[in-house]
Amino acid sequence: MTLSKLAVVVLAAGQGTRMKSTRPKVLHQVAGRTMLDHVLEAVAGLEPERVVVVIAPDMPAVAKAVAARPDGRVRTAIQDRQLGTGHAVACAKNALTGYHGPDGSGDVLVVFGDTPLLTSATLTALCARRQAADAPDLLGLAFEPADPAQYGRFVLDDNGQVLRIVEYPDASPAERAIGLCNAGVLLGNGPVLFSLIERLGTDNAKGEYYLTDLFALASTAGHRTGVGEADPAEVLGINSRAELAAAEAVLQRRLRAEAMADGVTLVDPATTWFSADTRLGRDVTVQPNVFFGPGVVVGDDVEIRAFCHLEGATVETGAVIGPYARLRPGTVVGAGARIGNFVETKNTVLGPGAKANHLTYLGDAQVGAKANVGAGTITCNYDGFGKHLTSIGEGAFIGSNTALVAPVRIGKGAIVGAGSTITEDVAADALAVGRGPQKAHPGAAKRFRQRRESVGTGQKAGAGKKKGSSGKKKALKRRKDG
Repeated sequence: MTLSKLAVVVLAAGQGTRMKSTRPKVLHQVAGRTMLDHVLEAVAGLEPERVVVVIAPDMPAVAKAVAARPDGRVRTAIQDRQLGTGHAVACAKNALTGYHGPDGSGDVLVVFGDTPLLTSATLTALCARRQAADAPDLLGLAFEPADPAQYGRFVLDDNGQVLRIVEYPDASPAERAIGLCNAGVLLGNGPVLFSLIERLGTDNAKGEYYLTDLFALASTAGHRTGVGEADPAEVLGINSRAELAAAEAVLQRRLRAEAMADGVTLVDPATTWFSADTRLGRDVTVQPNVFFGPGVVVGDDVEIRAFCHLEGATVETGAVIGPYARLRPGTVVGAGARIGNFVETKNTVLGPGAKANHLTYLGDAQVGAKANVGAGTITCNYDGFGKHLTSIGEGAFIGSNTALVAPVRIGKGAIVGAGSTITEDVAADALAVGRGPQKAHPGAAKRFRQRRESVGTGQKAGAGKKKGSSGKKKALKRRKDG
């Protein structure tokens, strides 16, 4: 559902000191995606007219991340001083100029950039409350955790209207006993919201402009207020590494459940790790201990065997991967192709039915349909300055323990003998062998063993004696004869 004339303000100026990190808190990742991007993806489902991310002046990395998003409706605003959440939203007002909200009839949704588990569905349900004829002017999002801890509490009247939100440090014992806690999400009529923000004060334990104080101001001024509820796990805010790990666990359980509901077999769900953007087709089987990094797309009827790592890769219908395979960014595995144990690929396209079954590295390569790459093959793609392409034609056969020194082309149907180092192109249907000639010395192995045995005996019999010059000459002669 799209709420007409909606703007979103994302609060992301917090320093995250408990993270003990030089990286801004909202850029820490959950399931391969930054917390900020999770939030922006959730609000994108509402199709807002504009999104403003409020950041501190010393957050160029966050500004860069926002600028890199493909949606031009997302921009940043600077909170020059850390004076509280109410002040942060006020700093976004200028960035909303030209949008129909603060000075017109639109709505403003406020969310926090450190709540990566928040979903579009929950935000849509909250927005639906603003569509009703008797809609509240101001809505908050609440949850009821098992342990309310130090969250702010919603104080309601008998009709369910919000009288105020009280922060834990300012709450009385009776107010701290309330189980309905503030999730930090707020939705309101734009002009009402910003008029109330102008009336905020700092008469509280922290001396800050609390956004939550808007509800008391709104209630006193006669505005309608209300509250929606969310799953406690969904509104988990991240302030520490432990909470980041807890959010990862929640999101992984969600992603695993979604995959299985969509027709994927996870042999051991607890050991399968997804990124937020992992896409798996139907009748895919994933064996234990598989990790999906960002940017993986897998077609139908694919088998991914145990202990594989995939990132930035596309695997097409009916392919088999692993076990113990690593697919790096730029890999495309064609329909029915096979990548076997201890094979690594990077920026490589394998045509339909191609095989690289064992102990192989394929980097910056194109492998034709039904080509076979033998065990121990490597594409020598880097010369210390740049990467170069190896092209293996359709139906070609590359023998085991072969080094293909790029740039090089192996023609359609060609055969490369095992143990070769190939530095020049091989024509279609040609046989290429690039290894030194084999030499045999009859009886040399037997003589070698006899010498070793006699030397060992002589060392025991003549321990402590020095060899004369004649002994050295005889030893040299024996080496030449052998």
